[in-house]
Amino acid sequence: MKKLKREQIDPYILGALREDMNAGDLTTEGILDDEIGEVDLLAKEEGILAGLDVFLRVFQILDEDISCSFYFKEGDLVKPKDRILSLRGRAQVLLSGERTALNYLQRMSSIASYTRKMVDQLDSPRVKILDTRKTSPNMRIFEKYAVTLGGGYNHRFNLSDGLMLKDNHIAAAGGLKKAVDKLRAAHPFVKKIEVEVEDMEGVKEAIEAEADIIMLDNMDIETIKKAAEYINHRAIIECSGNINMDNIGLYRDLDIDYISSGSIIYEASCLDLSMKNFRLV
Repeated sequence: MKKLKREQIDPYILGALREDMNAGDLTTEGILDDEIGEVDLLAKEEGILAGLDVFLRVFQILDEDISCSFYFKEGDLVKPKDRILSLRGRAQVLLSGERTALNYLQRMSSIASYTRKMVDQLDSPRVKILDTRKTSPNMRIFEKYAVTLGGGYNHRFNLSDGLMLKDNHIAAAGGLKKAVDKLRAAHPFVKKIEVEVEDMEGVKEAIEAEADIIMLDNMDIETIKKAAEYINHRAIIECSGNINMDNIGLYRDLDIDYISSGSIIYEASCLDLSMKNFRLV
């Protein structure tokens, strides 16, 4: 995913700010007026930075005159005690925007960090790790962006972004070939068709239907090997289903193209970052 644009992220940030202070920040507004302050952002654990522009944008939505000095850039590895950046501007804004800005940056950086660990654990020059649609509500654009900072790739962004036949779609259509034929009639050439299968019978049906991408869902390693041999590069192969940090190394030498894993998002937590050294200037 390319760099996030303001028009993409501002509506979400505004919603988050309203959630955190729908009637203002009673504490901060009670002790501060228009004083100018500075504060530092510090790392408290090692990880990959993702979301620095989002972090800054939170404050600039509250006051466009907030300025920032960056000491690290997006995608950099930080270690405990590293000073990542310094903010300067209205002290009231620095305190009021703190939690919302940190929520975005900590979550995104954790996903980037976890993704990087998964990529390193896989240690494959050709198999790519993909995210899924298992994202936090109203956080998808931020979470999928963070995956790319960690060295992963984005699967379809939403239901409008690709054709994927899962088991319930196939059942609803009356069979795999019927489902593929209907999609091909509706979208004759502009979209690839991906089919999810769970066994060798499904693999053979998908090949006969000329699916472009075959997702091998929840298959054991030996069955994946058999499926890959049968497919023989006639379709793109994606593996999915409970693939995480503990078992991703098993897929390293398989003749596949992609691994999709929801765990790179839902098993990530929050990278420990903190705004410290607040001072009035």
